[in-house]
Amino acid sequence: MEITLNSGFKMPIVGLGVWRMEKEGIRDLILNAIKIGYRHLDCAADYRNETEVGDALTEAFKTGLVKREDLFITTKLWNSDHGHVIEACKDSLKKLQLDYLDLFLVHFPVATKHTGVGTTDSALGDDGVLDIDTTISLETTWHDMEKLVSMGLVRSIGISNYDVFLTRDCLAYSKIKPAVNQIETHPYFQRDSLVKFCQKHGICVTAHTPLGGATANAEWFGTVSCLDDPVLKVSPIL
Repeated sequence: MEITLNSGFKMPIVGLGVWRMEKEGIRDLILNAIKIGYRHLDCAADYRNETEVGDALTEAFKTGLVKREDLFITTKLWNSDHGHVIEACKDSLKKLQLDYLDLFLVHFPVATKHTGVGTTDSALGDDGVLDIDTTISLETTWHDMEKLVSMGLVRSIGISNYDVFLTRDCLAYSKIKPAVNQIETHPYFQRDSLVKFCQKHGICVTAHTPLGGATANAEWFGTVSCLDDPVLKVSPIL
């Protein structure tokens, strides 16, 4: 199943996120995912495994498992590259071994100190607090994202982790409207007003951590995974 984005391109509804995938296991995971029907891969520079994903994709193309046009590949601009959007996109393309991206997202609505394209570091100031770059506006970042479309490097552009107010601002200054807002939304955190706002304005909502974060949330916050919630568990068929 696919959904048509406001850019006119179709995006498979179900995608495989490569966050937290160990580098040594990515090849088999991606190739097997493609074999069982996955056609949408969700990547990010900050996941630090684009090179390994690219190797797996190249193998899939060379062996005839799929063609490039059969897949929908998403990746994301990291916080420290807001002032270097074009270079960061080209770096991701090189690592993924692709000529174009189907979707490129602003990973978070914050610009931090630049640490070198592709390094995806989160630099801290002398006070130990995240070193935010106040000279780069989200509007500037977005206009650079729009340039990627005109350059043919990216088919669709979007945002991630934007709330209602930042999404509204993006709509106000954009020449190319965001096609997607990828946000945390799941049974424990439904974000009804944000989802409805995006849908009203033709922005597709993609859910990251759609099952509540599972292992990550349990490790970081000690919260129960949706998968372990007795209300949400599906009883086995006898």
